[in-house]
Parts: sequence; structure tokens; C-alpha cells
Amino acid sequence: MKNVVLIGASGFVGTAILNELLNRGHQVTAVVRDPQKVTLVSENLTVVKTDVSDVDTLVAVSKGKDAVVSAYNPGWSNPNIYEDTLKNYPLILDAAKQAGVKRLLCVGGAGTLFCAPGLRVVDSGVIPAEIMDGVKSLGKFYLDILCNEKDIDWVFFSPAGVLEPGQRTGQFRLGKDDLVVDKDGKSHISVEDYAVAMVDELEKENHHKERFTIGY
Repeated sequence: MKNVVLIGASGFVGTAILNELLNRGHQVTAVVRDPQKVTLVSENLTVVKTDVSDVDTLVAVSKGKDAVVSAYNPGWSNPNIYEDTLKNYPLILDAAKQAGVKRLLCVGGAGTLFCAPGLRVVDSGVIPAEIMDGVKSLGKFYLDILCNEKDIDWVFFSPAGVLEPGQRTGQFRLGKDDLVVDKDGKSHISVEDYAVAMVDELEKENHHKERFTIGY
């Protein structure tokens, strides 16, 4: 059993990860802005209300934990998503380091994956303009900050091109820097299976200071 902090536990991906963590018997401190959005109840769950910009609180709740799992997202409809991502994700990273946590597992994006030799998804023309700021900012955090991080054992787990509600099958493929596509050329994964793979990584620690990805 791991004792972890889960940031963004009430969001789309965070809720799926929280459910998977609790179903496997892990101890979770869920960090959220609105505790009422966390509807799960468990003796293994502690909910803490705070904003990710409150580094002191993040440090306090993270001390002594085995890992910090971050599903932080400022909100796709947030007009300041680009600025907020690049302001707050480094704060999460700093808080984890200050707390002495061994591992930081980040819910990444698919934008920096390669869909052809030398061509990243973000530059391929397939990403809708309305989410481009979020895609670009998370990619910039990964490429410019995480990839140069040496003081904590981090992973950046990029989903498939399409991350959607579905079923927990436990059947998927993992990759590294290239978009994982099925026999029809589609890159997709259910949020439930994404959560399975994230918690697998928490338990097995197969990746270190690197990105990996998933797809069917």
C-alpha cells in the first residue's frame, strides 16, 4: 500500500485515478479546491481544501508521503489556462521537492508525442484551437522544466490522442514518445484504463525521469 497525495482529485482524470487508488487499498490525501466535488467516501481518504498555488499547504500535506500524483488542470474553459499551467505546475514540482517526496507522477498531455518522425501532435494541425493554449502550456512545462529536473524521480504520463469515459478493461499498450495507435490508426484510451496504468506505475515504478504513454 502506498500513501499518496492526489492533486486535482475531483477532475475528470483525477476522479478516475482516485477511484482506482482507493479500490486498490492505497491511502490518499486528495487536494482539491472544492471538497464537495469529491463524492467518494473511504476510511483511506482524506480531503484537503487548498489551491495548488498554496505551496506551504502542499508541502505540509506531502511530507512523509510515498508520492505525489498530479492531475492538476486549470480548466479547459479557463481563459488563462496557458498562464495558470506554467505558473502552478512548477509550484507543484517545487512543493513535492520541498516535502522530500520520492516520486512525482504527472498526468501529461498528448501534444508533445510524435505522430510522425520529427512531427509532434501539437504541430500536426489536428488539435482544436480552443484547447491549444492548454496543450501548449503543458507541453512547455514538460519539455522546458520537467525534462531538466534532476532532484526528484518524476514521470509524465501522456494519454492517447483521445481520452474519454469508457470501461476499465485492463487491456492496453504502453509506449514512450510516439503516439500509440490501434490497427485503424486511431489513438484512444478510456480514462478508467488510463487510471489503471497510472496506479500500476505508482506501484511498480517502471519509469524514472521520463515520459511514457498509452493507447489501445
